[in-house]
Amino acid sequence: MTAPSRTGGQILVDQLTLHGVDHIFCVPGESYLAALDALHDADISVTVCRQEGGAAMMAEAYGKLTGRPGICFVTRGPGATNASPGIHIAKQDSTPMILFVGQIERGMREREAFQELDYRAAFGPLAKWATEVDDPARFPEIVSRAFHVATSGRPGPVVIALPEDVLTEMAEVADAPRYQVIEAHPSPAQMAELQQLLQDAKKPVALLGGSRWSEAAVQDFVRFAERFELPVACTFRRQMLFPADHASYVGDLGLGVNPKLLARIKEADLILLVGGRLSEIPSQSYTLLDIPSPRQKLVHIHPDPSELGRVYSPHLAINASPVAFAAALEDVNPPASLPWSESTKTGHADYLAWSNPAAIRHAGHLQMGEVMAHLREVMPSDTIYCNGAGNFATWVHRFWPFRHYGTQLAPTSGSMGYGVPAGVGAKRINPDSTVVVFAGDGDFLMNGQEFATAVQYDLPILVILLDNGMYGTIRMHQEREYPGRVSATMLKNPDFAAYAKAFGGYGERVENTEDFPAALQRALTSGKPAILHCMLDPEAITPAMSLSAIREKALEGKK
Repeated sequence: MTAPSRTGGQILVDQLTLHGVDHIFCVPGESYLAALDALHDADISVTVCRQEGGAAMMAEAYGKLTGRPGICFVTRGPGATNASPGIHIAKQDSTPMILFVGQIERGMREREAFQELDYRAAFGPLAKWATEVDDPARFPEIVSRAFHVATSGRPGPVVIALPEDVLTEMAEVADAPRYQVIEAHPSPAQMAELQQLLQDAKKPVALLGGSRWSEAAVQDFVRFAERFELPVACTFRRQMLFPADHASYVGDLGLGVNPKLLARIKEADLILLVGGRLSEIPSQSYTLLDIPSPRQKLVHIHPDPSELGRVYSPHLAINASPVAFAAALEDVNPPASLPWSESTKTGHADYLAWSNPAAIRHAGHLQMGEVMAHLREVMPSDTIYCNGAGNFATWVHRFWPFRHYGTQLAPTSGSMGYGVPAGVGAKRINPDSTVVVFAGDGDFLMNGQEFATAVQYDLPILVILLDNGMYGTIRMHQEREYPGRVSATMLKNPDFAAYAKAFGGYGERVENTEDFPAALQRALTSGKPAILHCMLDPEAITPAMSLSAIREKALEGKK
C-alpha cells in the first residue's frame, strides 16, 4: 500500500504520536509553523511556556519523572540558545529528552540568514546527538533514531533542527515502528561473582544514583537491602531512589554531607555503585575513592559501557540498567551471618539524627528547622519537591524524608532557575500530586516567569521562596575565600507576594516562624499557584554555620 503524501510537519507529528508522545512543551516560532499546525489535530497536549529555558526544563522534568523522552519545541537562533540550559541539565542528569528547533530554509544556509545557527556545532558538545533534517521523507528514520539514542545506554538529550521548507514540503513515506528501550542485563557469572563478594564482605555499602530506574526497580532493591540488611545511601539529588524511613537508609551523598556517612564509605570494604557515575559532587570533588583504583572493592553497575572504567577501575563492572540489575538481585542470597547488621542500624540512626530539623537553630525570626518540621508533619509523603541550585536547597535535601520514587526534581548539574519550570511540568503531567517548589530569591527570578504558565493552566503549585537578599551560595564561598570583601553578590528584591498576585496567583509574606503554618494552609487552600515569600536572615546561610562564623573562620586561617 502506498504511503499517503504528507507535509514534513505532519510526518514529524505522526512519528511523535506513534512513539507514544502525550505532551510537549514549547515556545512558538514562525520557523516551525507547519509542525504547530500538525499538532492542532494531534492527540498530544501542548504546554505553551514563557521562555525557552523554562520549556526545556519542563521537558527535562518530564523525562526524569516518566523515563520517557521529554519533548520540547523552540524556534531558531535565540530560541534555541535560550533552551541550552535545559539541554545541559539533561546531559549531566542522564535524562531522556528531545529538543526540536526551527531552522532557516535550506537554500539560505551559510549566508548568516535571520537567526541562522549551525545546530550540530552549537549543540554537539551538549547533546548525545545533534542533527538537521534535509529531507521530509527521512523524518521516520531520524525521529526513531532520536528516541533510541535518548533512551539507550546512559540517557540524554537529542537536538533536531527543522528547516522551515522541509516542514512544508510534501513526501510519501511509511511511518517507523515504535521505538523500544534497549535493555542491558547482568550475566549469571557476574551475579555469581557479586554473590561471592557479598559473602566475603565485612563492611559493604550500596550507593544508588543515575537514571534508568523505575518504581519496580526501587522496590526490587528495597527487598534486596532488607534481605541483606545492607546500608544504602543515595547520591546527589537522587534521594527518591530509596525510602528515607527504611531501616537500611544511611543518608545521601551531596553537598554538606553527614561526616559519619563519609567515614562509613571510606571505611567500607565493598561498594555497590548502582546506576550512578560518582561524579564531582557525590565523590566530594573526587576525593571519596582513589582514582583510578579505589582502595575498596568496587562493583559498578551502569547501563552505558563507556562509563565503566572511565574514572574508577571497578573490581567488577556490570553493564546493566538499574531496572535489569535490581530484578536480577532476587536470585542473590545473603550469607548465613551478616557482620554488618549492627553497623547498618547505627548508620540509620546517624541519618535520623542528622536529618532532625528540630535540632537546628539559626539567626532570624523565621526558623527553617521548624518550617521543615511542620512540612514533614502536614505534607503528603508523596509530595513532589522541586528545586534549582543554591544553599536554600539544603533545607529540602537534608530535612525532607523522600519516601517514594518520582517525588524529586532537582538538577544534579547545579542549574539555577530549575525549580519553577520543573514544578509546572510536574503538575502538568501529574495534576493530582502535591507539588512544592523550593526556591531562593536569586534562583527564582531566573525562570520565575513560568509562574505565569502555572496560572494559565490552573496548576496550583506551591513555591516556598527563601529571600536573604543575595546570591547566598556565592556569598558563602566569597566569605570563605575573600572574607569581608563582598562583591557582586547582593540583591534588591521585589515583593514576591505581590508578584504572585499580579500574575493571578496567591501570594503571602512570611517573616516569623509562628506565622508559617497558617500561611501554608491559606496557600494550599487557595486553589491557585502560590508563593510564600519567606524572609530569611542572611546569617542563616547553612544549617550548620552562620555567615559571620564562616567569615571569622576564614580570617583566623589567614593570620
